[in-house]
Amino acid sequence: MLLQELDQVFANDGPLAASVSHYFLRQQQLELARSIQEAVETPSVLVAEAGTGTGKTWAYLVPLFLSGRKALVSTGTRTLQDQLFKRDLPHLRKALSMSLNVALLKGRGNYACHYYFEKYENDERGFSSKQEVEQIRIIQQFIERSKTGDKSDLAEIPEDAPIWHRVTSTRESCLGQDCPYINECFVLKARRKAQEADIVVVNHALFMADLALREEGITDLLPEVDVVVFDEAHQLPDVATRFLGTTVSMHQVNDLAHLVEAAGLAHAKGTADWSAVAGTLRQCVHDLRLQAAPIQQLSGQKSTFHDLPNAAAFDESLEALLDRLDKLIKLLDLLKEHHPDLAAAYKTALQLRAQLFVWTQPDRNGKNATLPGADSATIQQLEQESVRWVEHGATYLRLHRAPLSVAQIFSRYKGEDQSWIFTSATLSVHGNFNHFVHQLGLWEARVEVWPSPFNYPEQALLYVPQQLPVSSSAEFYPKFIEQLVPFIEKAQGGVLVLSTTLRGVDVMADLIEEQVKRLGLKRLVMRQGERSRQVLLHDFRSKANAILVGSASFWEGIDVPGDALTVVAIDKLPFAPPDDPVLEARIKACRDRGGNPFIEYQLPEAAIALKQGAGRLIRTEKDWGVLVMGDARLVEKPYGKVLWRGLPPFTRTRNAQQALQFYQNKKHDKA
Repeated sequence: MLLQELDQVFANDGPLAASVSHYFLRQQQLELARSIQEAVETPSVLVAEAGTGTGKTWAYLVPLFLSGRKALVSTGTRTLQDQLFKRDLPHLRKALSMSLNVALLKGRGNYACHYYFEKYENDERGFSSKQEVEQIRIIQQFIERSKTGDKSDLAEIPEDAPIWHRVTSTRESCLGQDCPYINECFVLKARRKAQEADIVVVNHALFMADLALREEGITDLLPEVDVVVFDEAHQLPDVATRFLGTTVSMHQVNDLAHLVEAAGLAHAKGTADWSAVAGTLRQCVHDLRLQAAPIQQLSGQKSTFHDLPNAAAFDESLEALLDRLDKLIKLLDLLKEHHPDLAAAYKTALQLRAQLFVWTQPDRNGKNATLPGADSATIQQLEQESVRWVEHGATYLRLHRAPLSVAQIFSRYKGEDQSWIFTSATLSVHGNFNHFVHQLGLWEARVEVWPSPFNYPEQALLYVPQQLPVSSSAEFYPKFIEQLVPFIEKAQGGVLVLSTTLRGVDVMADLIEEQVKRLGLKRLVMRQGERSRQVLLHDFRSKANAILVGSASFWEGIDVPGDALTVVAIDKLPFAPPDDPVLEARIKACRDRGGNPFIEYQLPEAAIALKQGAGRLIRTEKDWGVLVMGDARLVEKPYGKVLWRGLPPFTRTRNAQQALQFYQNKKHDKA
């Protein structure tokens, strides 16, 4: 591809300009596209931070279109995945008059399964509610008319509705070639389209699931490609940690008991007392939950393997569960050829048994036992340095294992002739990419920064109130909301309040509701948890003057341009909680090798998270507003300079009157 061709596409009189109104050439976008083009053709690894408003989506899609190479685009969320596939790619294909074949591929759990739908529909025990009766009717109509089976296309039923677990398959429960609906299978159709496509759109979770499966020698999930683009790449280290580790929920074991009982009674009735077999498995889960009960009294309701409060009894109950699974596996091994459902139960039992065994190793004396017949992935997990912990709440018990580092596994996944491009608005700490690069093992990557084209000093102001109590004080939240109230009164659009904790969400929402009522303001106050994130964001955008209080998942992915959002408030600096087991283990490992975990890990993580939260305020050239930051450490601690220098160059003040005057002036300019 000629460089001139790329310049022509982005020119003010080019095909992009002809396809949208008010288009103008952004130099940052063109330069980013040139760098991506170079990385695609070399091939090489590029880590590119592109500030908000750069137009990074077109900057990577156009070089992919013109390159002729097969490409995979991995996004941070399924929402962005759908946006790329349904809006951006069709728009570019039309604008560039190119007949590229594009495909959308999601994880198996996103597609309705004909077999398990029919199985659930004909379940003699019936449905758990009238709502499920109605939902199954809607899903039946959807399966009959849908070409994709993608549950996101069925707006009437939320994507997180429990019924989807009953009418979708897992890798273990899939019947494969034995399925009577093999020719209608939505998953296989989606994978075939991906194999044939020029550009395949996936999300990070699916990419990492594929990586994990390749570690086990399974290579039939994602197609082989020449180029991989990771959009919203700042999420990759966390997603990689999650998918390269394991989580076993006792819900899974109980689901296995249900599957075994149903399959046994239906297809091997006289060979065993299947209700008793399932019952003993459920009893093992019940016993383990009892021994884990003290964990519910701990901070965060979780405990690391080495700090379990009832370790000996817990280990004994877990050993009993493993023994019960061994007996079940031997029984199912004799019967798995009788029916695909028995084979699926066998595969599921094997998988759970292996994951639980890996969680127990090494034992409390630091010794690893060997697992007979263990695959290479299981052996590899046993050899890698990791952290183990247990979560126990009123309705769940989960055993987690996560690697301390994903750098080696992730980096070796890159094909020798592949190009990898990582892009996001938040990859560096004030231009330093060391933290991101080291997390993923991208030692040979070329790193570049393109700042946002926005006029931040004119468009926005950062206000850090004076004389607030320290963020750990009991008086902090009342005083912080007191400082925020004048902005809530004056803001014409929505107000987004971000907290570092769920407790902070509830405390601030309660305080804001009191103030809104006292002042007689006609503003709806919404908080995370009262409805789904999707519904909250929809209402926040449509109401135009609501107040939304949210935590972790609301720090990014929120795009509310214009006057609909002119105040963003953040309570505290987003340092990860000290009781996070993975963070705790990584801090210890860093100290053990003589490093400084605060400088090397905690500070960069907080800087990137803060930049994400602050980035909610200004989304277009015409946006404006005030960022209110309640944590004075940002300006009063020596390390605060690293944090605020990493933010967009907002005008800064600690004077309340100056902050309010900025707001009044901008509001007047807009009038």
